[in-house]
Amino acid sequence: MYIETSDVATSPDISRDSGRSRRWLTLAVIGLAQLLLVLDATIVSIALPTAQADLHITDTDRQWLLTAYTLTFGGFLLLGGRIADFTGRRRALIVGLIGFAAASALGGLATNAITLFAARALQGAFGALMAPAALALLSVTFTEAKERARAFGIWGAILGGGSALGLLLGGILTQYASWRWTLLIGTPIAIVAAIAAGRLIPESRAEGNTRYDLPGALTSTAGLVALVYGFTRAGEDGWLSPVTIGWLAGAVLLLVAFVAVESRSAHPLLPMRVILDRNRAGAYVAALLIGAGTLGVFLFLALYMQLTLGYSALMTGVAFLPFTVFIAAGATFATQMQSRVGPRFLISGGLLVTAVGIALLTLLRVASGFWTHVLPAQLVISFGMGVTFALMSNMALVGVGNHDAGVASALVNTSQQIGASLGTALLSTIFTAAVTRYLTDHGGEATDADQMRELQGVATVHGYGVTFWVGAAVTALAAGIVLLLVRAGREDISASEAPPAL
Repeated sequence: MYIETSDVATSPDISRDSGRSRRWLTLAVIGLAQLLLVLDATIVSIALPTAQADLHITDTDRQWLLTAYTLTFGGFLLLGGRIADFTGRRRALIVGLIGFAAASALGGLATNAITLFAARALQGAFGALMAPAALALLSVTFTEAKERARAFGIWGAILGGGSALGLLLGGILTQYASWRWTLLIGTPIAIVAAIAAGRLIPESRAEGNTRYDLPGALTSTAGLVALVYGFTRAGEDGWLSPVTIGWLAGAVLLLVAFVAVESRSAHPLLPMRVILDRNRAGAYVAALLIGAGTLGVFLFLALYMQLTLGYSALMTGVAFLPFTVFIAAGATFATQMQSRVGPRFLISGGLLVTAVGIALLTLLRVASGFWTHVLPAQLVISFGMGVTFALMSNMALVGVGNHDAGVASALVNTSQQIGASLGTALLSTIFTAAVTRYLTDHGGEATDADQMRELQGVATVHGYGVTFWVGAAVTALAAGIVLLLVRAGREDISASEAPPAL
């Protein structure tokens, strides 16, 4: 008794199993690429003081270690998404990974500030090519309802948990190796991901017209760069500074020009059909507000742990580990509930839970304990973020055809990046104002140097509390916008117009 080879080769079950395995390998590769980007957003921030001292970077210039990356990443995302659509998403992902690997090596080996800042700018530019390509590949690869829900759940866990993991890894590398490894570690990871992408991921590109919109590319890129830099200057110089006003005004003019160009272009960089759908519009606005309200929590909570509780960089990273675990738990919960509850209520519910968790951080005091005050708030925030991120990226791609998958994916990242830049600047301004006002109101209570130091500590924690209230309010506003705009049902978010890639 034997089985003919031809029978095995044509078996539908075997073919389906092979395709399913290939899809999950694809997810592993693009998930690794996305994790690299998310890690990079936080891992370097831990190493900033050490790198500054080693390369003799001034206090005025040190912000460029972060700003150089955010400027190019946020500015080139829309263009990167369209390049991925037209030239091929796998090709864009591989080129982005190779470029990111080279830029990471350049930064890790930098001997002066200029080289380091240039490397960070290159990381951002290649990241802007990688990010939309990865999310678009995820969208066109997983089209079956249950697989799609599970894949986006894993994606959400990576998106939310990677930031906390970056803080931990940054602390370990900075304390036990060198700040240079916070950059160098990206090189082998990116190379492995690029090789795997070339072998495992099939090509996917937009069909039909693929002409580039050069005026749209120029105005959008210049406008987004000006907007991100304007928000950065607001955090440094204040919102009423002439430099801040000039950059923000220029950004508004350029983005208005971009919209005018797109409305008349026969081959728009960002077709209006992508953003005029109310479900996708709700997801994009929510991503903007999540970036502004939620991601600032990492910054100010890390400052609280290090400056108030006296944690080292490593201990701060360890203290953020519960974020990663409970974000994964929230994403798993959202994936399981998606078939029973529509995305509108799951996303808005996740945002409200996150807002409650951020509000709990307002109870922090100078002598608060990690286990009694910080950890409970962390668990609530991270679970809510897991639920939200598991569905938000999927919602932003609801009803998007293959032709627009890359630029629609880029718009999710752009919204969140702009929101993060806005939130950092806004919350930093609010924090400074709150601390100054508290010291002004209570300065007479300090009669010696010890009391003044104690008052300064209380004022700082008060400033954190005010920023947490604002972050909670912005996150709750995002929940309200999702409830107002999103109308997609559970069957809509599980479907895709894009044909299967495998």
